[in-house]
Amino acid sequence: MADIPENAPQHCPGTGSSEAGKSSSCQGCPNQSLCASGAAAGPDPAIEEIKEKLSTVKHKILVLSGKGGVGKSTFSAHLAHSLAEEEDRQVALLDIDICGPSIPRIMGLEGEQVHQSGSGWSPVYVEDNLAVMSVGFLLASPDDAVIWRGPKKNGMIKQFLRDVDWGDVDFLIVDTPPGTSDEHLSVVQYLNAAGIDGAVIITTPQEVSLQDVRKEINFCRKVKLPIIGVVENMSGFICPKCKNESQIFPPTTGGAEKMCNDLNIPLLGKVPLDPSIGKSCDSGKSFFTEIPDSPAAVSYRTIVQKIQEFCTGRH
Repeated sequence: MADIPENAPQHCPGTGSSEAGKSSSCQGCPNQSLCASGAAAGPDPAIEEIKEKLSTVKHKILVLSGKGGVGKSTFSAHLAHSLAEEEDRQVALLDIDICGPSIPRIMGLEGEQVHQSGSGWSPVYVEDNLAVMSVGFLLASPDDAVIWRGPKKNGMIKQFLRDVDWGDVDFLIVDTPPGTSDEHLSVVQYLNAAGIDGAVIITTPQEVSLQDVRKEINFCRKVKLPIIGVVENMSGFICPKCKNESQIFPPTTGGAEKMCNDLNIPLLGKVPLDPSIGKSCDSGKSFFTEIPDSPAAVSYRTIVQKIQEFCTGRH
């Protein structure tokens, strides 16, 4: 992070100051807890350790959304599935949604446990070329609640980034919780030195979702996180019998397309609402193999192709 964050209050003492997070001007600043936790110690040594650990990971993509329930984890999982369809490509999926880890269920890995080796934690593998890590693997039961304050969540994220032995990986997908809080500041801070390709932002068409997504876009710009583009999820429902399309979530303010035009951000694509996607997530399977020719699968492949082009164009 910079010495003085872009969204800092007027009299910010700076992240390197002993008063960081403690002075009266820090009250109400979104960075306050993060600055206070690192003020006395100076730069976090984990940043360099993470940079070294992730030096074998070519591309790093964050999946974000300001709103919960828009299909962010579903998109993260199927982005990973799609990228891993090429057998010589190594893909990793990291779930940092500490309080709502749904990736183990979606990937069909519930009940799996993390093993420790001399080089760190070993991720759980769906396929030989698709590795997964989630706090869900550390819980005794999928129904256990994770009741942690911010610093403990940040410590868990740091441990995932520093201690998981991913090996040589082409794409690391990071599934984040909704919002713009501690977890997001931590993962951006820790990954900045290691190099992030950018963020994919997920929304649904209605204004109540777009309103929060605009906040997420603002967050990305303030922390200088490149935005790969926006995906409009649940964008209409196509009847499997008559093929007519219905708007389940009407885009009352123009949907993601208008928002992207207004904010000069790429719209990667629109994924229609398809009950088969929900079924495949509940059963822990990829809907690419279940319904490869569905409109949703076709849309997904187009979006994934654009993400690949963005990442390879940067390197």
